[in-house]
Amino acid sequence: MHSHSRRRAAETARATDLPRQIVVAVSAVISVVGAAIGSGAFGGTPIAEAAGGILAADATLVAPDGPAFTIWTPIYLGLLGYAGWQALPARRTDPRQRRVGWLVAATMLLNTAWIFTIQAGRVTLSVAVIAVLLVLLVAVYAGLLARPSSGWVETVLLDGTIGLYLGWVSVATIANTAAALLAAGYTDVGLGPVPWAILLMVVAAIVGVVVAGTGNGRFAYATALIWGLAWVAVGRSSGSDEATGVAVAAVAAAVVVLAATLIARLRGRPA
Repeated sequence: MHSHSRRRAAETARATDLPRQIVVAVSAVISVVGAAIGSGAFGGTPIAEAAGGILAADATLVAPDGPAFTIWTPIYLGLLGYAGWQALPARRTDPRQRRVGWLVAATMLLNTAWIFTIQAGRVTLSVAVIAVLLVLLVAVYAGLLARPSSGWVETVLLDGTIGLYLGWVSVATIANTAAALLAAGYTDVGLGPVPWAILLMVVAAIVGVVVAGTGNGRFAYATALIWGLAWVAVGRSSGSDEATGVAVAAVAAAVVVLAATLIARLRGRPA
């Protein structure tokens, strides 16, 4: 009886493998189409112009400057590459893919949902969507840390892509939250615009340090987070929304994240 139960459990697990591969692949295609719509293709409204421009590069003091968003190119390419790689027959019963595949698919669909939510002008709802997206990405990241990669291809396509994805969404969550508060009439939660923005940069640094410590200093996450912080600094260094204090805080946060990442990597090396 126990043998029969184990067989049934194994059959059930195998029965979900091919659907998982298909769902991940389809979700990747949907996410790329959604990204195109979010960039203004197919009649979509560019994200920077949606919801009255609340997510434009100069909407808040913690909004990254425009070129920062080019990081989506390697993220989407990585997701497409991962979707194709995980669809190979050899990956069908891979325990690591079983652990994170469905979650990765969910993050891609949620990211598309976030784009449509912003285009619909639902800024407050977009914060809830990106918060769930962030939580799921953390779950994927934790799942990857729990099992080693099978090789460099997986490390690049899965670990590297998820690291960039999570790092950027960490920055985007801060910017999205600040924008939603602004849209609701809370410009600085009583602190003043510059102190409030500096506080958010401190939060970003703390998050970066924590992730560096728990993830043994993975470069992909740190790269995306530092990239976002650097473009916040650039955006606050000139123009109508110049704020030197925020620019300095963003640079300092980036340096702290880099230092924490390097220290974590050194500590993680065998003696």
